[in-house]
Amino acid sequence: MRRDLRSLDKSNAETVARHLVAAMHLVDDDPQLALAHGRAAKNRAGRIGVVRETLGVLAYRAGEWSEALSELRAARRISGGPGLLAMMADCERGLERPQRAIELARGDESRMLDADELVELRIVEAGARVDMGQLDAALVTLQDAGVDADARGESAARLDYAYAEVLLASDRRDEAAEWFRHALSADPEDVTGAASRLAELED
Repeated sequence: MRRDLRSLDKSNAETVARHLVAAMHLVDDDPQLALAHGRAAKNRAGRIGVVRETLGVLAYRAGEWSEALSELRAARRISGGPGLLAMMADCERGLERPQRAIELARGDESRMLDADELVELRIVEAGARVDMGQLDAALVTLQDAGVDADARGESAARLDYAYAEVLLASDRRDEAAEWFRHALSADPEDVTGAASRLAELED
């Protein structure tokens, strides 16, 4: 981030950096205030890719889907590369355009993603298919993404969790509970919150 801000004069770069640091500090507790800091950074450095990307992420976290999508697109135009596809597709879902989310997920750029990024994109695609009532297709999407009861790590846990949620939406409650257990086993720190979902099912 410091490297990208070097094209600004020193005083402006410091101010922009302060806004970005404040935004990152606030994003979990006060996403709207974090977003305000991100917008202030953009007003001072709108041609810097990392600033536009950060604002896109902040808008996404605040549920401002249209703004997030616009800023993420701008960041990609400035910086290039296939990143941010999953977040952009999820913004399309937020804007109630699941078909566009699927089109993004199935586009040529998806082939350029690394394994973890592709898993995130397939999770979003599956969610879009659920939005459209395509539950079987959502399950197949996650199966094709490599859902595996024996896999370990956060990415595997997220995939297991998403699979469990689709099973639950399909009224396959016992199977859903099993995959929530797999998610918890894949990542004992439980970043997905699988333990609470499993407890709800077992009550």
